Amino acid sequence: MTKVILQLDTLTCPSCMTKIQGALTKLAGVQNVKVLFNASKVKALVDDRLDSADLKRTVEELGYQVKSVKTKEVIE
Repeated sequence: MTKVILQLDTLTCPSCMTKIQGALTKLAGVQNVKVLFNASKVKALVDDRLDSADLKRTVEELGYQVKSVKTKEVIE
């Protein structure tokens, strides 16, 4: 499992948060997604079917800019 944190450009409304969370939740391999509206961050727990590039691409395809990506391996 990997914890991925995406730092986004400013989220402008709560519906942005819902849109991102919904799209990422639908990806096979995503175990948990939390979008922090005030911090403009996305935190996701993913298995080995996905990597941070998959999450970044999905968010960018929705029209949001990803400023940085951090990953951390999580021991089960």
